[in-house]
Amino acid sequence: MRRTASSRAAVPAAFVFALMLAGCGQPAGPPSPGTAAATDPVTTVTAPSVATPVTPGPTPTSDGTPSATGATTPSEAWTTYTTADGQLTFDLPAAWSVTDPAGELPEGGGAFAEIRNQAGKPLATLRTNMATGSTCMERHQYSVLDSQELPALTQNGLTPRFVFESRGSAKDPGPANTPGAAYGIVTGPAPTGDTACPIFHFFTWPPTAAMFGAFYNPANNVTPGDPSSPYLEKAERYAGTDEYRDIKRMITSLRPAG
Repeated sequence: MRRTASSRAAVPAAFVFALMLAGCGQPAGPPSPGTAAATDPVTTVTAPSVATPVTPGPTPTSDGTPSATGATTPSEAWTTYTTADGQLTFDLPAAWSVTDPAGELPEGGGAFAEIRNQAGKPLATLRTNMATGSTCMERHQYSVLDSQELPALTQNGLTPRFVFESRGSAKDPGPANTPGAAYGIVTGPAPTGDTACPIFHFFTWPPTAAMFGAFYNPANNVTPGDPSSPYLEKAERYAGTDEYRDIKRMITSLRPAG
């Protein structure tokens, strides 16, 4: 089985996404799928800039008490950000910040933005104009924790999807030296059967490919519950947190600017 992961240079599939997301760090060890609502008020920010943090208030539950779903509360105030190259737009909590560009751009330009929460923890990276190419050399058990199609990013009849997925199990922890859970956008068919290739979160976007996501990292993605729990168990718990729901809403809001 051959698929196409590198940035202008081929590297093994098990390592490529980790290299792309080096700024997001590496880990030491769902809500039900559906369309994220976008009803909160938003303002507009145009790159290049760093979004100014604004502290959101807690979101009450139906009985009027503050939400205690996860380590954070849902963000009330949202802003809209356009990448420095003017090509893509996404929404994010006003308390989060964007560094754009977050590093050296590829030949021919493109976008390279890093998004951090109000605590300064990196939660996602957006990059475009990426050349990809790798071979699936091994397969592992997998779980899909969340998934949603993204029609706004359809290219050549192919509709990408947002996915939060994991590789491995209690007996088979997943690819060596590679995190076993990640959220991001992917073009291509979902895995079938009992096993899947290493996580490969790239989607088709002119002129080549793009990525918007991160590996789940307990050091950045603060997860309630016992911190000594197995990595994959914590990833499943994180899928039920308010911060994850904010991340999902941000990534699934990605769309062409204008």
